[in-house]
Formats: sequence, structure tokens, C-alpha cells
Amino acid sequence: MEMAFQILGLFILPICIACIARTVVYEEVFREIRELCQHKSKSCQSLFRRKFFYLFTCEYCFSHYVTLGVLAVTRFHLMYADWRGYLVAFFALVFMANIYMAVYAWIKIETTSEKKDIELKEKKLSSSDHASTE
Repeated sequence: MEMAFQILGLFILPICIACIARTVVYEEVFREIRELCQHKSKSCQSLFRRKFFYLFTCEYCFSHYVTLGVLAVTRFHLMYADWRGYLVAFFALVFMANIYMAVYAWIKIETTSEKKDIELKEKKLSSSDHASTE
């Protein structure tokens, strides 16, 4: 695999991994499954089963599963053509995907904060306009 293609893959594949991991762990469409996994991660008798279900409630943990799936489908590898290339790719893709998820979370917090500030300012303006007309 050409090095330029590997570098391009290192930046594109984690976008897919991050989207899948974030959607499963946080979005409403998977709420029922997530709640079941949260319950099972606390109530199962077996340590193995508790940890297994916990992995579906943590975006960082779940990104490892998604990365394994992406590697199986794409056969993407970095630096080496054998099993070492898959191992390097696994950790590099998880790392990049989690950077993308952190940036997305930061942007989401910023935009939510800005929306709240705007709503508060609009509320103050409308209440001051209403008070001045009386």
C-alpha cells in the first residue's frame, strides 16, 4: 500500500469510526439498547459479562470494537504489510477517532453555550422592550 494512501486513510477512516461510535453511544436511535447495556453492565453476576456490556456504553471503549470491524472490512494497515501493520493501524485509528470525537464534543459544547447565551440575551431584550412599552 502506498504511503500517501496510508496517510489519507489514517485521516479518513477515523471519521467513520468516530461517527459510528458516537451514534451508538449517545444518540437517541440506540437509547433502548444503550439503557439495556448500562443495566447489564451493573447487574450481571459475571465480571466478564459486566465488562462486555460496559464496552457498549463508553464511546472510547466502543471505538475499539468499531475499529476492529473497519480493519476487517478494509484490510487497512500502516507501515508494515503483515500483522504488525494491522496492529499499528488499530492503535493509530483509535487514537485519531478519539481526537475527532473530542473535537466534536468541544464544538457541540461551544455551539450549545452560544445558543443559550443568545436565548438569554433575546429574553432580556424582549422583557426590557415589554417593560418600556408599559
